[in-house]
This record gives sequence, structure tokens and C-alpha cells, in this order.
Amino acid sequence: MQKGASSKKVRPRQTQPMPGIEEKMKPHPKDLKAQPTEKLAGKVALITGGDSGIGRAVALLFALNGADIAIAYLPGEQRDAEVVRNAVENEFGRRCLLLPGDIRKERFCEKIVADTVKKLGKLDILVNNAATQTEQKSLTDITTAQLKETFETNIFSMFWVTKAALGVMKKGASIINTTSVTAYRGSGSLIDYSSTKGAILSFTRALSQNLAQKGIRVNAVAPGPIWTPLIAGSFKGKKVASFGSDVPMGRAGQPADVAPAYLFLASEDGAYFTGQVLHPNGGEIVNG
Repeated sequence: MQKGASSKKVRPRQTQPMPGIEEKMKPHPKDLKAQPTEKLAGKVALITGGDSGIGRAVALLFALNGADIAIAYLPGEQRDAEVVRNAVENEFGRRCLLLPGDIRKERFCEKIVADTVKKLGKLDILVNNAATQTEQKSLTDITTAQLKETFETNIFSMFWVTKAALGVMKKGASIINTTSVTAYRGSGSLIDYSSTKGAILSFTRALSQNLAQKGIRVNAVAPGPIWTPLIAGSFKGKKVASFGSDVPMGRAGQPADVAPAYLFLASEDGAYFTGQVLHPNGGEIVNG
């Protein structure tokens, strides 16, 4: 929430243990509404955090547009992951590989890439999306354990998965990283989280320069307030109730509002984009 901005209740107060389960959210994030195309026909996409929230919406939109999907997620999110697999396979007729585990472990990051190629044949699109956040009133309240968990989940895993992916990705591949509006304006109660999102921004820009001549594009999406399980799992009930009401558009975004940005960057529509960031954030102006 922006400092000094007014807020109003737009949903019931609620909170969940992290990582948050989409099926328990009130209201549920709105379903994707889009027409199928062949923009990603024959492509294979690996999405971390693909069981819920933005990752789930991206997985479904990619499948709708012809891609086979692999999603990495925590074992405690199995139910959400199965809902995604059911939709990908039964509604869209694509393959969906479930990869439960902890992306804070480098070996698991390597394994999900290897398993994707082994089971689905190749890897064309990598979406580094998994993240965690924990509110704290002060920097002095952030323990070393929390700091490590946030950085290992949000940025270390991104290095590890991408490093493994580069061993199998070919010219024309696309890497899309999820950063955040907090990378640009910060957040006083999410200092460690904001720091990782700033690191992701720099990682995206630097890696895009490194890979441009190899024909692999690297971009990012910086969402504003989006109604996902991460919100229900990390904020207190009162803040959850008004979450997103302070942006110019007056509401939190839905994951389905954000997913088209990933589709654009993954497809040939975004063929001349690398090192860039898209900003679905409800009207907040960001620079830099």
C-alpha cells in the first residue's frame, strides 16, 4: 500500500498460513477469459509457483495458446497444482507436468529443468515466478532466517533455475521474471522482499545483455497489487480487506489481468523485447 493513501474494505478480512492456498481465498481470483490462439503452439513452458496466483493464470493462458506446461510448487500446494493440471489437460488438451519441491534447494532447481526436458521433450519458455514475503515493522525485526528464506526463494532460485535452463534452451527461447512495483518504490514493511525484487530487475537487465547475441530474450513483469494467495498468506486481515484499493483504478488486479503480459513476452508478439519490464499495476506511475 502506498504511504499516505486512503484505503477501503473491498473483501472480507482473512489470513492464511504461508504459502496460502488459492481455493481458500474469499473471493476466489477471477477466472481467465480469453480466446484460444496458436501463439505458443508446440512450445514447452516451465513456471515456478505455477499452482496459484499469477503463475496459475499464466499456466492456463499459455496452455490455452498451445503450450505444454510444467509447474513447480511447494508440496503443501498439491491441491492447487492438481486443479491447474486438470484444467490444462482436460479443458485445453495440453500436457501438464507437476513438480513438487523446494526451490530454495539448488539440486531441486536443476531437477525441475531436467524433468521438464525428460518428460516434455524440451524447454522454450521459463517463467521465474515463485516468491515469498513476510511483513515486519522494522528492519530490526527481520531475522537472519527470514532474510535467507526470502532471498533463497525469490532470487537464489531464479539464478539456479535459469542457470540450469540455459543448458537446454535454444535460440528463440524466452525467460520471463516476476519482479514487482516494490522494486521501484520500495515498501517499508517488506524491506527484504523489496530488495529481492530490485535484484530481479537488475538480474533481468544484465542477463538480457548477456544472452541477446544467443537469441534468448529476457524480460520481466512488475505487477502492482494483485489478489493472490501470497496476499492472504502474508498480510493481516484488515490489510487484506482493503488490499489494492489505494491505486488509481481503485481495486486490486486479478491474476488474469496480469497473465497477458507474460503471453506477449513469451510469444512472437514480443520478439523485439529484451531487457524490458511490463507494468500491470492499476495506474501507478513508475520510472527507472
